[in-house]
Amino acid sequence: MLNTVTERYEAFFKQKNVVTDFLAVLEEKTGVKKQYTATGAVSIVALYLLFGYGASLLCNLIGFAYPAYASKHNNEKDDTKWLTYWVVYGLFSVAEFFSDIFLFWFPFYYAGKRLFEHKNSKKFTGAGFTKFLRKMLRHFLVKFQDACMNVPTCTS
Repeated sequence: MLNTVTERYEAFFKQKNVVTDFLAVLEEKTGVKKQYTATGAVSIVALYLLFGYGASLLCNLIGFAYPAYASKHNNEKDDTKWLTYWVVYGLFSVAEFFSDIFLFWFPFYYAGKRLFEHKNSKKFTGAGFTKFLRKMLRHFLVKFQDACMNVPTCTS
């Protein structure tokens, strides 16, 4: 397991994206290897998610910032992947709104939530989950379709 994590870690630095470009600039200016800078930054964020005040803000910011950037700069014609992600993110947000008073008592909840979202982000955007989500949403929408269609509109 450690070998696959190390391989993915090294493969990340070989990619060309905004983060690796930024790390390369930092490496040039400071002389510190970008692997050390990235490891330090991830460690600080992880510790803050575990022990910091306002961990919910940081957790939601991480879950929002990169996907917003990636979905904005998406070159694919099929936006199903990112639309599915945003539906799942919205479901988490709504569930947290109503259960926040209970979640407050769970230690390390936001670190666990971040790990869960990161670990399952591929599953959330996969074809199987998309089928499941379509089936669930279709069932829900069909159930309330008549009520939604009969809502009066404000036209003048």
